[in-house]
Amino acid sequence: MVTESITIRGIEFGNGIPKICVPIVARTKEEIIVQTKKALVKKPDCIELRIDWYEDVKETDRVLELLKELRLLLGNSVLLFTFRSKTEGGEQEISCDEYKTLCQKVCQSGYIDLIDVEAYKAEGLLAEVVRVAHEHHVYVVASNHDFHATPPKNDIVKRLQFMDDMGADLPKIAVMPNNERDVLTLLSATLTYHELGGKKPVITMSMAGAGTISRLAGEVFGSAVTFATVGQISAPGQIPIDEVRQVFSILHEYGS
Repeated sequence: MVTESITIRGIEFGNGIPKICVPIVARTKEEIIVQTKKALVKKPDCIELRIDWYEDVKETDRVLELLKELRLLLGNSVLLFTFRSKTEGGEQEISCDEYKTLCQKVCQSGYIDLIDVEAYKAEGLLAEVVRVAHEHHVYVVASNHDFHATPPKNDIVKRLQFMDDMGADLPKIAVMPNNERDVLTLLSATLTYHELGGKKPVITMSMAGAGTISRLAGEVFGSAVTFATVGQISAPGQIPIDEVRQVFSILHEYGS
Protein backbone atom coordinates (compact mmCIF):
# COMPACT_ATOMS: atom_id res chain seq x y z
CA MET A 1 0.00 0.00 0.00
CA VAL A 2 1.60 3.27 -1.17
CA THR A 3 0.24 6.52 0.24
CA GLU A 4 1.42 10.02 -0.64
CA SER A 5 1.52 11.52 2.84
CA ILE A 6 1.04 15.21 3.54
CA THR A 7 2.81 17.14 6.28
CA ILE A 8 1.05 20.00 8.08
CA ARG A 9 2.89 21.90 10.84
CA GLY A 10 5.26 18.97 11.22
CA ILE A 11 2.51 16.33 11.47
CA GLU A 12 2.66 13.70 8.71
CA PHE A 13 -0.76 12.44 7.69
CA GLY A 14 -0.77 9.14 5.81
CA ASN A 15 2.35 7.51 7.24
CA GLY A 16 2.62 5.22 10.26
CA ILE A 17 0.27 5.40 13.23
CA PRO A 18 -3.00 7.18 12.35
CA LYS A 19 -3.13 10.74 13.59
CA ILE A 20 -5.60 11.65 16.34
CA CYS A 21 -8.02 14.53 15.91
CA VAL A 22 -10.06 15.87 18.84
CA PRO A 23 -13.37 17.61 18.00
CA ILE A 24 -14.47 20.76 19.85
CA VAL A 25 -18.26 20.99 20.19
CA ALA A 26 -19.64 23.95 22.14
CA ARG A 27 -22.20 26.74 21.78
CA THR A 28 -20.27 29.79 22.94
CA LYS A 29 -16.82 31.24 22.31
CA GLU A 30 -15.99 30.90 25.99
CA GLU A 31 -16.93 27.21 26.04
CA ILE A 32 -14.96 26.60 22.84
CA ILE A 33 -11.85 28.16 24.37
CA VAL A 34 -12.22 26.11 27.56
CA GLN A 35 -12.66 22.85 25.63
CA THR A 36 -9.72 23.64 23.38
CA LYS A 37 -7.41 24.28 26.35
CA LYS A 38 -8.44 20.92 27.86
CA ALA A 39 -7.82 19.16 24.55
CA LEU A 40 -4.39 20.72 24.10
CA VAL A 41 -3.26 19.23 27.42
CA LYS A 42 -3.59 15.80 25.75
CA LYS A 43 -1.44 16.93 22.78
CA PRO A 44 -3.57 15.58 19.91
CA ASP A 45 -2.23 15.73 16.37
CA CYS A 46 -5.13 17.91 15.27
CA ILE A 47 -7.99 19.96 16.74
CA GLU A 48 -11.31 20.04 14.86
CA LEU A 49 -13.53 23.07 15.43
CA ARG A 50 -17.09 21.90 14.78
CA ILE A 51 -18.37 25.37 13.96
CA ASP A 52 -21.93 24.13 13.34
CA TRP A 53 -22.29 23.98 17.14
CA TYR A 54 -21.33 27.64 17.54
CA GLU A 55 -24.30 29.92 18.33
CA ASP A 56 -22.96 32.78 16.17
CA VAL A 57 -21.91 30.69 13.19
CA LYS A 58 -23.95 32.80 10.76
CA GLU A 59 -22.08 35.93 11.83
CA THR A 60 -18.95 35.55 9.72
CA ASP A 61 -17.07 38.35 11.49
CA ARG A 62 -17.56 36.59 14.84
CA VAL A 63 -16.43 33.29 13.35
CA LEU A 64 -13.24 34.95 12.11
CA GLU A 65 -12.66 36.60 15.51
CA LEU A 66 -13.03 33.19 17.16
CA LEU A 67 -10.59 31.62 14.70
CA LYS A 68 -8.08 34.38 15.36
CA GLU A 69 -8.21 33.64 19.10
CA LEU A 70 -7.94 29.91 18.50
CA ARG A 71 -4.94 30.34 16.22
CA LEU A 72 -3.10 32.23 18.95
CA LEU A 73 -4.10 29.59 21.50
CA LEU A 74 -3.13 26.65 19.30
CA GLY A 75 0.27 27.96 18.32
CA ASN A 76 1.72 25.38 15.93
CA SER A 77 -1.05 22.81 16.45
CA VAL A 78 -3.08 21.75 13.39
CA LEU A 79 -6.61 23.23 13.12
CA LEU A 80 -9.38 21.60 11.09
CA PHE A 81 -12.47 23.77 10.43
CA THR A 82 -15.77 21.91 9.96
CA PHE A 83 -19.35 22.95 9.39
CA ARG A 84 -21.32 19.70 9.49
CA SER A 85 -24.75 20.07 7.92
CA LYS A 86 -27.75 18.65 9.75
CA THR A 87 -28.39 16.21 6.89
CA GLU A 88 -24.94 14.69 7.57
CA GLY A 89 -25.21 14.58 11.35
CA GLY A 90 -24.48 18.21 12.25
CA GLU A 91 -26.24 20.63 14.57
CA GLN A 92 -27.82 23.03 12.09
CA GLU A 93 -28.35 23.80 8.43
CA ILE A 94 -27.31 26.70 6.22
CA SER A 95 -27.92 27.37 2.55
CA CYS A 96 -25.39 26.28 -0.05
CA ASP A 97 -24.48 29.91 -0.74
CA GLU A 98 -23.90 30.60 2.98
CA TYR A 99 -21.85 27.41 3.27
CA LYS A 100 -19.71 28.30 0.25
CA THR A 101 -19.10 31.85 1.46
CA LEU A 102 -18.18 30.67 4.95
CA CYS A 103 -15.72 28.13 3.58
CA GLN A 104 -14.11 30.69 1.30
CA LYS A 105 -13.79 33.34 4.03
CA VAL A 106 -12.12 31.03 6.54
CA CYS A 107 -9.73 29.70 3.89
CA GLN A 108 -8.72 33.27 3.09
CA SER A 109 -8.29 34.17 6.77
CA GLY A 110 -4.94 32.46 7.31
CA TYR A 111 -6.15 30.98 10.62
CA ILE A 112 -6.87 27.37 9.61
CA ASP A 113 -4.79 24.50 8.24
CA LEU A 114 -7.52 22.13 7.06
CA ILE A 115 -11.15 22.58 6.03
CA ASP A 116 -13.86 19.91 5.84
CA VAL A 117 -16.04 20.20 2.73
CA GLU A 118 -19.11 18.02 2.24
CA ALA A 119 -18.47 16.35 -1.10
CA TYR A 120 -22.09 16.07 -2.25
CA LYS A 121 -23.65 19.24 -0.82
CA ALA A 122 -23.98 20.90 -4.24
CA GLU A 123 -22.65 20.23 -7.72
CA GLY A 124 -19.31 21.91 -8.27
CA LEU A 125 -19.01 23.13 -4.67
CA LEU A 126 -16.19 20.79 -3.66
CA ALA A 127 -14.02 21.69 -6.65
CA GLU A 128 -14.57 25.42 -6.08
CA VAL A 129 -13.67 25.30 -2.37
CA VAL A 130 -10.65 23.10 -3.14
CA ARG A 131 -9.46 25.79 -5.58
CA VAL A 132 -9.83 28.61 -3.06
CA ALA A 133 -8.36 26.54 -0.22
CA HIS A 134 -5.28 25.55 -2.17
CA GLU A 135 -4.73 29.15 -3.28
CA HIS A 136 -4.42 30.01 0.41
CA HIS A 137 -2.34 26.95 1.41
CA VAL A 138 -5.24 25.22 3.18
CA TYR A 139 -5.66 21.44 2.84
CA VAL A 140 -9.09 19.94 2.16
CA VAL A 141 -10.85 17.05 3.85
CA ALA A 142 -13.71 16.07 1.51
CA SER A 143 -16.36 14.27 3.51
CA ASN A 144 -19.47 12.15 3.20
CA HIS A 145 -21.51 10.79 6.13
CA ASP A 146 -24.31 8.23 6.24
CA PHE A 147 -25.88 7.98 9.70
CA HIS A 148 -28.43 5.37 8.60
CA ALA A 149 -26.62 2.61 6.74
CA THR A 150 -23.44 1.35 5.10
CA PRO A 151 -23.44 1.64 1.29
CA PRO A 152 -22.14 -1.24 -0.83
CA LYS A 153 -18.37 -1.55 -0.99
CA ASN A 154 -18.14 -0.36 -4.60
CA ASP A 155 -20.14 2.78 -3.76
CA ILE A 156 -17.78 3.64 -0.90
CA VAL A 157 -14.74 3.16 -3.14
CA LYS A 158 -16.30 5.32 -5.88
CA ARG A 159 -17.04 8.11 -3.40
CA LEU A 160 -13.44 8.11 -2.19
CA GLN A 161 -12.22 8.16 -5.80
CA PHE A 162 -14.58 11.05 -6.63
CA MET A 163 -13.19 13.12 -3.75
CA ASP A 164 -9.68 12.26 -4.89
CA ASP A 165 -10.49 13.31 -8.46
CA MET A 166 -11.92 16.63 -7.22
CA GLY A 167 -8.56 17.48 -5.66
CA ALA A 168 -9.29 16.76 -2.00
CA ASP A 169 -6.19 16.10 0.07
CA LEU A 170 -7.89 13.70 2.51
CA PRO A 171 -11.07 11.95 1.33
CA LYS A 172 -13.33 11.01 4.28
CA ILE A 173 -16.22 8.55 4.62
CA ALA A 174 -18.18 7.76 7.79
CA VAL A 175 -21.01 5.21 7.72
CA MET A 176 -23.41 3.53 10.14
CA PRO A 177 -23.23 -0.27 10.42
CA ASN A 178 -26.44 -2.25 10.83
CA ASN A 179 -24.49 -5.46 11.49
CA GLU A 180 -20.92 -6.70 11.86
CA ARG A 181 -20.54 -7.40 8.14
CA ASP A 182 -21.13 -3.72 7.41
CA VAL A 183 -17.97 -2.95 9.38
CA LEU A 184 -16.03 -5.37 7.20
CA THR A 185 -17.49 -3.64 4.13
CA LEU A 186 -16.11 -0.28 5.25
CA LEU A 187 -12.66 -1.70 6.06
CA SER A 188 -12.51 -3.63 2.80
CA ALA A 189 -13.51 -0.53 0.80
CA THR A 190 -10.74 1.46 2.48
CA LEU A 191 -8.16 -1.14 1.49
CA THR A 192 -9.57 -1.48 -2.03
CA TYR A 193 -9.31 2.26 -2.68
CA HIS A 194 -5.55 1.97 -2.16
CA GLU A 195 -5.26 -1.34 -4.06
CA LEU A 196 -6.88 0.33 -7.09
CA GLY A 197 -4.22 3.03 -7.10
CA GLY A 198 -5.61 5.63 -4.71
CA LYS A 199 -2.67 7.35 -3.05
CA LYS A 200 -4.35 10.02 -0.91
CA PRO A 201 -4.41 9.59 2.87
CA VAL A 202 -8.05 8.74 3.57
CA ILE A 203 -10.19 8.94 6.69
CA THR A 204 -12.77 6.18 7.02
CA MET A 205 -14.82 4.92 9.93
CA SER A 206 -17.75 2.74 10.79
CA MET A 207 -19.69 4.47 13.56
CA ALA A 208 -21.35 3.42 16.83
CA GLY A 209 -20.26 0.50 19.03
CA ALA A 210 -20.08 -2.10 16.30
CA GLY A 211 -17.72 0.09 14.30
CA THR A 212 -15.24 0.78 17.10
CA ILE A 213 -12.62 -1.50 15.54
CA SER A 214 -12.59 0.66 12.40
CA ARG A 215 -11.48 3.66 14.49
CA LEU A 216 -8.53 1.68 15.83
CA ALA A 217 -7.35 -0.41 12.87
CA GLY A 218 -6.59 2.39 10.43
CA GLU A 219 -2.91 1.60 10.08
CA VAL A 220 -3.78 -1.91 8.87
CA PHE A 221 -6.43 -0.96 6.29
CA GLY A 222 -5.23 2.47 5.23
CA SER A 223 -7.16 5.09 7.21
CA ALA A 224 -4.87 7.95 8.21
CA VAL A 225 -6.85 9.76 10.93
CA THR A 226 -9.17 8.85 13.79
CA PHE A 227 -11.34 11.10 15.94
CA ALA A 228 -11.02 10.74 19.71
CA THR A 229 -12.54 12.57 22.64
CA VAL A 230 -11.42 14.82 25.44
CA GLY A 231 -14.89 15.21 26.90
CA GLN A 232 -17.91 15.47 24.62
CA ILE A 233 -18.25 13.32 21.48
CA SER A 234 -19.16 14.68 18.05
CA ALA A 235 -20.22 11.33 16.54
CA PRO A 236 -21.30 7.94 17.92
CA GLY A 237 -18.50 5.52 18.74
CA GLN A 238 -15.69 7.97 19.49
CA ILE A 239 -13.23 6.82 22.17
CA PRO A 240 -11.26 8.83 24.76
CA ILE A 241 -7.84 9.86 23.46
CA ASP A 242 -5.80 8.05 26.12
CA GLU A 243 -7.42 4.69 25.31
CA VAL A 244 -6.93 5.26 21.57
CA ARG A 245 -3.23 5.97 22.06
CA GLN A 246 -2.79 2.82 24.12
CA VAL A 247 -4.37 0.62 21.45
CA PHE A 248 -2.45 2.36 18.65
CA SER A 249 0.81 1.72 20.48
CA ILE A 250 0.08 -2.00 20.82
CA LEU A 251 -1.10 -2.46 17.22
CA HIS A 252 1.86 -0.52 15.85
CA GLU A 253 4.45 -2.39 17.92
CA TYR A 254 3.15 -5.91 17.29
CA GLY A 255 1.38 -5.50 13.97
CA SER A 256 4.01 -3.75 11.90
